[in-house]
Amino acid sequence: MEYLYYLANASLTLRIVEFLHGRTQLPVSYMTVIHQIDGWVVRVKMDHALDADQDGDFQAFMKELGIPYQPGIRIQMVLWGLETGQSPVEVMQRYQVAVVSHGMPDSVEIEEFRQQFVQGLGYCPETLA
Repeated sequence: MEYLYYLANASLTLRIVEFLHGRTQLPVSYMTVIHQIDGWVVRVKMDHALDADQDGDFQAFMKELGIPYQPGIRIQMVLWGLETGQSPVEVMQRYQVAVVSHGMPDSVEIEEFRQQFVQGLGYCPETLA
């Protein structure tokens, strides 16, 4: 079971990480975070299906932060590559996509990406707020 959402900024992405760290009973297999020019794609993959209550609660939480996302072919290929064990660096080079994090939910990788991106630009775009 997986959840794929599009979010407006880094703060919302970090809220998902915090939520998952606080809900250790959720069977999270991995979380993938991709930064795009106009927002963030977040995929949360579960080890197994959630029960109806957990599923409803998690979907409600995710819909508060973003919108369900239907990826184009490029992002589908990125997600498939990561799922089949290709390294994030390989995938980023092949598809020219910024894979910020792939694995267990990790706020440090997201924060570091945000800081480096902002430092390189000299200002903070809305998507990195």
